[in-house]
Amino acid sequence: MRRLPSIVALFSCYTSFVAKNITIKISEEAILWARRKAAEENTSVSRLVGEMLERQMRLSDEYWLAYDNWRAERPFAATGAAGRMSREELHERR
Repeated sequence: MRRLPSIVALFSCYTSFVAKNITIKISEEAILWARRKAAEENTSVSRLVGEMLERQMRLSDEYWLAYDNWRAERPFAATGAAGRMSREELHERR
């Protein structure tokens, strides 16, 4: 009987982001507020701050994506000044 060689495959099952620790400097007033807020939300100050930063990051990314889309889709974005209305046409009363 012939034996097949034993093959062992090693691979990592980590596919998600691994959180990193950071140190921040904030005022006493801010830390007291953060502790109260974290207690209200039944979470830690660390998680509270992390979620706030992620929320701001997403909002900022969404804003700039929307801004880039707006700039790309403006009707006069690709035309020069010659393709736009004249001053007289712009201020013409109907």
